[in-house]
Amino acid sequence: MTKTTLKEIAESLGISISTVSKALKNYPDVSQRTKQKVIAAAKAFNYSPNVFAQSLRSNRSQTIGLIIPSTVHYYFSNIINVILKEAELKDYMVIILQSNEDFELEKKQIDLLINKGVDGILISLSNNTNDFKHLQKVIDYNIPLVLFDKITKLIRCSKVIINDIKASYDAVTYLINKGYRRIAYFRGDLNPQNSIDRFLGYKKALEDHNIKYDASLVYICPKANFEEGYANTKKLIEVDKKNIDAIFTITDLTAIGVINYLNEHKIKIPDEVAVFGFSNWFMSSVITPTLSSVEQNANDTGRKSFEILFDEIENKLKGLEINHQTITIDTELIIRDSC
Repeated sequence: MTKTTLKEIAESLGISISTVSKALKNYPDVSQRTKQKVIAAAKAFNYSPNVFAQSLRSNRSQTIGLIIPSTVHYYFSNIINVILKEAELKDYMVIILQSNEDFELEKKQIDLLINKGVDGILISLSNNTNDFKHLQKVIDYNIPLVLFDKITKLIRCSKVIINDIKASYDAVTYLINKGYRRIAYFRGDLNPQNSIDRFLGYKKALEDHNIKYDASLVYICPKANFEEGYANTKKLIEVDKKNIDAIFTITDLTAIGVINYLNEHKIKIPDEVAVFGFSNWFMSSVITPTLSSVEQNANDTGRKSFEILFDEIENKLKGLEINHQTITIDTELIIRDSC
C-alpha cells in the first residue's frame, strides 16, 4: 500500500500543502472549518505523518534506548514497567534491549541505538563490562546517557544508584544483632560496582562488630541465580563443612536456592541457619519460610532514571548546559521469617 502524502490531501481539497500541514498541527491561523475538512480527509486517506522527516526537522526522534542485563529479573522487570509508563506520558517510545550479561552484545546494542538516532540512552551495565569506550562514544555523539543500578564511576554522566555499601551493612548488622556470628556471604561477580560495594558493606559490618572476617565463608555467584544459591549451600555445608549460622546473598533468587537446599536437608530456618536476601522479589513473600530482604525500590529507580534522562534531552535541545548528577535511592530492610 502506497503511503498517502500531504500533497495528495491538499490536491483532494484544493488547498495548499502548507495549509494542510498547519491544519494537522492545529495552527491558529487556519479556520476551524478547514481544520475539520483536513482531519476528515486525512482519516479517509489513512494518513500517518512521516516520523523520520519530523525527527529531522525537530532534531529529536521521540525514542530512547534502554539496555538491561536481564528482563526476567524481578528488579529489572519493575524498572522496565515504570520507564515505559513514564515515557508514554512524555510521548516517547522505548527500545528495550537485553545484554544477557554479555559485554560484546552490550557494545553492539549501544552502536545500534546510536545508529537508530535515539534521543537518549538508559543502561544498567553487564557483569562483564570492564571497558567503557562504548559509553564514551555515546557521550562523544552528544547523546544524553544515564547509568542505573550497575554503573561505572569512570564515565562522566548522570547515575541513579542505591547505597549498596549501607544496604548490605544494615542487613548484616541486623543478623549480628539477632545473635548470628558465623555469617557466610554469597556475593556477585568480582567486577560490577554494586557487587563490590555489597561485599564491602558485609565486611565492614563484621569488622565494626568485632567479628573477624573469614574469606572462606565468601562464595562467588557470577550469575546470582537459584542454581548457584543451591550449589554453593551444598558446597558450604557438605563439602567445605563450614560451621555457619546465617547466609547473606547478593540477590533474592540466590537466597531462594539457599532456602531450597536447607529445606530439602531438614536444616531449620532460622533456628539453625538464617537467610537474608537482596532486592525483595515477589517470591520472597510467598516461599516457606518467607525471606527477609533488602528493598531496593525499583519503581523509584526507574522513575528517577527516566526523569533525569528526559530533562537532559530537553536541556540539550534548548542549548542549555547539562549538569550531571548522581541520585541515591533509599533502601529498607524487609524482615520476614527467614531470620
